[in-house]
Amino acid sequence: MEFQWFLQNFEDFVGVNLWTMLFAWLNLLILYILLKKLAFKPLMSMISSRQKEIDDMYSDAESQKAMAEKMKGEYEEKLSSANERSEEILKDAHRRALLREEEILRDAEAKAKRTLERAEEEIELEKKKAVNDVKDELSEMAIGIASAVIERDVSADEHRELIDEFIEKMGSGS
Repeated sequence: MEFQWFLQNFEDFVGVNLWTMLFAWLNLLILYILLKKLAFKPLMSMISSRQKEIDDMYSDAESQKAMAEKMKGEYEEKLSSANERSEEILKDAHRRALLREEEILRDAEAKAKRTLERAEEEIELEKKKAVNDVKDELSEMAIGIASAVIERDVSADEHRELIDEFIEKMGSGS
């Protein structure tokens, strides 16, 4: 009886029936178990799948970023290589132009030298021809003079030899 008196006083004091409260707690526990089975598991699996999608999107974004960085590095390397290659091509073209310039100058100098040598040869030939012409004239004059002076007939070959000797002595300064 004392317990009943306690329950009675408790209900009066709190204003809640103990049995109603126990049924309410029992209903809440049953509702929690049902919700856990029927709602929480699917909701948690949906949340975890959404989290997985988000994580996958982040990892894809990171891999895309890494790939973009790699491509950027390759592009910069190719650009640098292309710049170096263009510099090599320019240097090679400049070197070939200098070699061609030197070759042209050598050819021009060789042509000028050959022309000068030909001109000197022609001058030398003209000198010899002039000297021979002078010798011929002198020998004819000498033959004429010698014939007149000696009044004897000397052969032309003998006169020529005499005159050639005389001219050579005169030309050498002895």
